[in-house]
Amino acid sequence: MNESASSPDRYVPLDCHVHDVLEAAATRGVRVHLVIEDDAGCLREEQGRIVDVFTRDGAEFLRTDEGIEIRLDRLLEVNGEPVRPGPSPRPTP
Repeated sequence: MNESASSPDRYVPLDCHVHDVLEAAATRGVRVHLVIEDDAGCLREEQGRIVDVFTRDGAEFLRTDEGIEIRLDRLLEVNGEPVRPGPSPRPTP
C-alpha cells in the first residue's frame, strides 16, 4: 500500500524532533504504533518496524517492515505522542 504517494496536496514538513524519533526507531529496530490520517480523511492505526525514512517527489515518507509507505505529514501520533507539523519551537530564554 502506498499512502499519499500521488496526493496533490502540498507537503508540510514535520517538527525535527519527530524525525529524530522516527530515525531512532528505525536504527534500533523497535516496533512503533502510528496513528495516521489517510487520503480519505479517515484515522487509521499501523504498527510495525520502520525500515526506512526517505524523500520522494518533495515529500518525506517512512516505510514499515510490512512494506507500507506513509507520508510523514499524515502522521498524527507516534507511540502515543502527538505529531506537529513545522519547525521545532525554540525554547524561550
